[in-house]
Amino acid sequence: MSIRVLVVDDQAVVRAGFRAIIDGEPDLEVVGQAADGAEALRAAAELRPDVALMDIRMPGVDGLAASRELTALGSPTRVLVLTTFHRDEYVFGALRAGASGFLLKDCDPQELVDAIRTVAAGEALLAPAVTRRLIDAFAAGTVTRRSPRDDRLDLLTARERDVLVQMARGLNNTEAAAALGIGTATVKTHVNAILGKLGLRDRVQATIFAYDTGLVLPGDDRP
Repeated sequence: MSIRVLVVDDQAVVRAGFRAIIDGEPDLEVVGQAADGAEALRAAAELRPDVALMDIRMPGVDGLAASRELTALGSPTRVLVLTTFHRDEYVFGALRAGASGFLLKDCDPQELVDAIRTVAAGEALLAPAVTRRLIDAFAAGTVTRRSPRDDRLDLLTARERDVLVQMARGLNNTEAAAALGIGTATVKTHVNAILGKLGLRDRVQATIFAYDTGLVLPGDDRP
């Protein structure tokens, strides 16, 4: 069965380009398009796509508001945001609003289709370039932490905190395992425990939590 994709962007030529890339894959299918957030919400309710490829800056209801609404409604549609990060002050808000993935619009076509598959499979995706820019945004003070202390941190074991730190730095399970000197399967077990204990949906939300609470600080690249 094909992965059903809704393409949301206010520029028709951009939507057409994304559709050409997506429909060229045997396991992906564009089932609808929308030019703004309000239209995207209607299309998501009617078509129930697996993934909404969402722009942020759109007239009327923007992608941030649409992502937040989809999450609030408990929609099964997962949001993959594509944007020009350095021009968009709403990036961190989009992640908090429930986006499951974040890519830059200048990504390669293969990165795009791989990201759609990843998000559709229930995983979260934060492109390395986006992780780096999030850290830079913290360092520059353009993103502020909401809560300097969160009691949920006390629920984690020392090793789970270590794994969370590696996640927040953008490492996948294999890379985190190498950094910590443990097995990949062990890391996966810790990731599942972290998400369960913190009540978080995926790795993106875990990354936000780590920075929000100050567990990870900009410029701290120690293993």
